[in-house]
Amino acid sequence: MSLFWRMFLSNALVLVVATALLIGPWVTVSNPVLMREALVIGGGLLALLVTNALLFRLELAPLKRLTRAMTDANLREPGQRIRVIGRGELAELTETFNVMLSRLEAERTASSGRVLSAQEAERRRVARELHDEVGQTLTAVILQLKALTDHVPSGLREEVVTAQETVRDSLDEVRRIARRLRPGILEDLGLTSALRALVAEFSRPGVSVSHQVDSSLPTLGAEAELVLYRVAQEAMTNAARHSGAGRIRIELRAAGTRTVLLTVRDNGSGLVGTKEGAGIRGMRERALLLGATLTLTSDHSGGTTARLRVPLPAEGAA
Repeated sequence: MSLFWRMFLSNALVLVVATALLIGPWVTVSNPVLMREALVIGGGLLALLVTNALLFRLELAPLKRLTRAMTDANLREPGQRIRVIGRGELAELTETFNVMLSRLEAERTASSGRVLSAQEAERRRVARELHDEVGQTLTAVILQLKALTDHVPSGLREEVVTAQETVRDSLDEVRRIARRLRPGILEDLGLTSALRALVAEFSRPGVSVSHQVDSSLPTLGAEAELVLYRVAQEAMTNAARHSGAGRIRIELRAAGTRTVLLTVRDNGSGLVGTKEGAGIRGMRERALLLGATLTLTSDHSGGTTARLRVPLPAEGAA
């Protein structure tokens, strides 16, 4: 039965009962109205209003739940669905909303995938230009300064050597930026070696970085390895540069037969009272590409723990 007829019939039932009571022998009204009669009529009216309100509330409760679910829906947390109760227009509306959420999540995932793929392609292009163009130019400058050292007066030789060292430091920085933009070690040697390189990159005086990688990891695809690497890189960047952490711990292990768990812990200032920036949003977008779950936990005592749980596709799945 449709919502219209359910509400119409419930309201009609209340009115029929009220009419039957008024024209029956149970209720008589004097002129003027006696206090007892006024109390009976007032009590009956109150009972009718309460009954009508309860019936309407019962019929419209699913609509209220649907409205609340629509308000709380978040495409960054996929899988949220409303339980379909009963049949009729409200059940159909709930099913339609669930289908719409599924379609939006799929479209968002596809769109994010295209954006991140374009971003990775742009990173590779910039890294290649830094390495091939800027790197070669700086290397040529270093060689020219080295050749110039033997021909300048002794009073200027120290300044030329200092300039040579400055250019060499700049070359190292350009190479470091190129490696961060395009993790060639990930493509050549795999995720384990790439994580070790990250640990070495972030380790410096005042920041202790340790790692543990499970030796029995299941086979990961190129896309899963790239997502794990980028999330680990961003989490370590946040810990080292923004939270003031002195200790960082990264772990990668198998959690079951078809799940991989990446954990990055630090003892920094934590996330309490801070807003999510572009880095964390990027981590969430990458997690959505794999259907992974990213959780960030922190408390008032400081420290942040980032966990990325990546489900692997079933055997034979595309």
